[in-house]
Amino acid sequence: MNVVLGIETSCDETAVAIVNDQRQVLAHCLQSQIAEHEPHGGVVPEIAARAHLHYLPNMITQTLGQANLSWQDITAIAATAGPGLIGGILVGAMTAKAIAAALQKPFIAVNHLEGHALTVRLTHAIEFPYLLLLVSGGHTQFLIVRDVGHYEFLGGTIDDAVGESFDKTAQLLGLEYPGGPLIEKIALAGDPKRFPFPRPLLGKASCDLSFSGLKTAVRIQVAKMPTLDAQDKADVAASFQEAIADCLNDRAARAFALALGVKQFVMAGGVAANAYLRQRLQKLCQVHEKDFIIPPA
Repeated sequence: MNVVLGIETSCDETAVAIVNDQRQVLAHCLQSQIAEHEPHGGVVPEIAARAHLHYLPNMITQTLGQANLSWQDITAIAATAGPGLIGGILVGAMTAKAIAAALQKPFIAVNHLEGHALTVRLTHAIEFPYLLLLVSGGHTQFLIVRDVGHYEFLGGTIDDAVGESFDKTAQLLGLEYPGGPLIEKIALAGDPKRFPFPRPLLGKASCDLSFSGLKTAVRIQVAKMPTLDAQDKADVAASFQEAIADCLNDRAARAFALALGVKQFVMAGGVAANAYLRQRLQKLCQVHEKDFIIPPA
């Protein structure tokens, strides 16, 4: 049996896992860096890289212990090699390369986005092909996943990613970091119809998306309101989130039309944790008779 130790350091969380070739996660360890970045209102690449360097040694040892394995049991060492914050990627990749060289084991460079695309194969009994909506802090795109290494790009954001738009809107509302989950939380008490924010590219023939204009509209609206009470913030959050959901649903429907015969629709990435966006896409999948699958974060 092949057993791979994997290291992920592409952004602001340090992760180590051990996986075998039976799609089983034997052990894993995750360290958040929220405390390090919260004072700055967002991820600081240099701080993230130094935190990865600090946390990784103990996390690797801990993960091996959880799996009750020794280095001799490990077949290969894998690490995220991009895209992401280059400082953090260098920490993880060089650590993995050093271990691989010392053990004379193979080093496997993993594409961050490919990891998102294939994680569902570890957690669900899903076969190729399937349609993927990748929504994260830095990426938003629709793909048909036909096999390992075989991906058909249908469209994506032409400017900003969904996750980045959530974080910037949270900053405009004076919310703490990380802002995305707080937008979702306060939107529960908001009126999603109060502010008619734009839905960029809605109804267009492609699967492309755009969120910079939506962010600008939110900024202009907030600037018109020199004092924001809790209800104002909730209404802005709800109206913004509704606009995002409308855009994603419109583009997903277009992707369904392009991915003829593909019955499974996967939503992956950090923004997939947003319950409202999931609910809206779930309803869309029911209408189009698609299986909606979300791998655990």
